[in-house]
Amino acid sequence: MRGTVRVGLIAALLVGLTLAAGCGDDDDGSASGDKSINVAIVDNPQMKDIAKLTPSLFTKKSGIKVNYTILDEGTLREVTTRDVAAGGRQFDVVMIGPFEAPQFGEAGNVTDLTNFASEDTSYQLDDVIPSVRNALSTDGKLYAAPFYAESSFLMYRKDVLKDAGATMPAKPTWAQVADIARKVNTPDMAGICLRGKPGWGDLGASFTTVLNTMGGTWWSTNSDGSVGEAMVDQPEFKNALQFYVDLVTEAGQKDAASSSFNECLSQYKDGKVAMWYDATVAAGLLEADDSAVKGKNGFAPAPVDETPSSGWLWSWALALPSTSEKADLGWKFISFATGPEYLKEAGSKIPGGWASIPPGTRTSTYEIPEYKEAAAAFAQPTLDAISSAPIDNPGTTPRPGFPGVQYVGIPEFQDVGNQCTQQFSAVIAGRTPIDTAIENCQGIASGVGG
Repeated sequence: MRGTVRVGLIAALLVGLTLAAGCGDDDDGSASGDKSINVAIVDNPQMKDIAKLTPSLFTKKSGIKVNYTILDEGTLREVTTRDVAAGGRQFDVVMIGPFEAPQFGEAGNVTDLTNFASEDTSYQLDDVIPSVRNALSTDGKLYAAPFYAESSFLMYRKDVLKDAGATMPAKPTWAQVADIARKVNTPDMAGICLRGKPGWGDLGASFTTVLNTMGGTWWSTNSDGSVGEAMVDQPEFKNALQFYVDLVTEAGQKDAASSSFNECLSQYKDGKVAMWYDATVAAGLLEADDSAVKGKNGFAPAPVDETPSSGWLWSWALALPSTSEKADLGWKFISFATGPEYLKEAGSKIPGGWASIPPGTRTSTYEIPEYKEAAAAFAQPTLDAISSAPIDNPGTTPRPGFPGVQYVGIPEFQDVGNQCTQQFSAVIAGRTPIDTAIENCQGIASGVGG
C-alpha cells in the first residue's frame, strides 16, 4: 500500500505548504524548538481558519508555536499512511478520520487520548456527540479528537428548482434526484455536482454511498467478519457505477473527472450548479456571511434506493502519533483546536462568521445563541444526518472490517479504492469503457481476501 506514495513529490509539497502559526516574541522558547510542534491538516476552509487564528488564540496564551502543513485530502492520507503507520517522526499531531483512527489505534501507531481528554476539564469529553466519539474509538479508547464532523446530504438551490417547476421530496431517492438534475440542467448551470476526482476519499466516498444503497458492495464478508470475495463484477456494482457516470456526464458539472469537495463548493457558490451531493459541513460555507448563495439553499437527506438511509459519517480529527516526543504539547494544541472554547471564540473572528464554525462535534455548539441563529437552515438537518448515518449497516449485505459507510474499514481499501477510482474517473472523462473499468477493478479488488 505504501508503495503507491510518490515520496519525492510529497517531500516537495511538505516544504512548500508549511505555514508557521506562531508569534516570535511570544512563543516562550519556540525558537529553540523546545515549544514548537509540527501539525499536518487537510486543505479545507475551516482548517485554514484555525491556522490563521492560532497565533492569537493559542500561541500567545500557551507559548507553543505551531508549524502547520496544509495538504489536499489525497496527499494528507498518503502522508499519514507513510509517516504515522510506518513509524515516522515528521509530525507531532496529524489529522485523520474514522477510517484510520481505529486501525492506527489498534496497531499502536497513535496514542490513546482517553486519559488526556478525561483529565483535561476544559476539554469536556462528555460534550462530544456520542456517534462521532464512537467512530474515532475502538474498545472504548479515543484515538483522535474531532475537529469537525459530518454526514452527507443533498444541497440545492430552492430558487432554481422553483423556477424550473421542480419539487424536492422530503426524503428523495436517487431516481428522483436524477430526474430533477436533468430537468434543471442548462448550458449555464449544471443540474448537479458530484465528486469525480480519483481517490478513495474523493470519488470513492460519494460513489460508495450510492453503491451501498443500490445493493452493491466491494467485497462479500466471511462468517468470521473477514474479507470474502471481490464483488465489483456483480450486476449491482456495475448498475450503481453506470447510474453515477450517466448522471454526472449528462447533468453534472464541467470537468467532473477533476472535481471533489473544493471544486464543487466553488462551482455551487458561483452559481454554476443547481444541486450538490456532498458533506454536510459544506452547508455552513454556503450560508456564511461572505457567500453569494446565502439564504437560497435547501437541504435534503442523502438520496436512497434500497436502504432507508445512505449518508456517510466522517470527522476530520486530530491524533498524536505514538512516535512524537511532544505528546503533552500536542495534547494542549488538540484540546485548544477541538475543545468548546475555540468554537465560541472563532465565530466572531472567521470570515464566514458563525455559520462556518466547525460543526457536528459537540452538543454545546448547537446551544450557542449566535450559532443557532446563523445555522438555523442547516443545523438540524446536519444533526439528523449524523445520527442516522448507517455506519454499522451501510448496505444490503454485511461489510468486512471496522464499521464504515463511504469506505470499507480494512487497511487494503485505501490502495484498492485509489486504484479503482482512477478507473472510474477515466470512465467519467470518457477515456475508458465502463466494462473495462469494472474488469480492471475486479482484478485489483481480488488481490484482497478470498
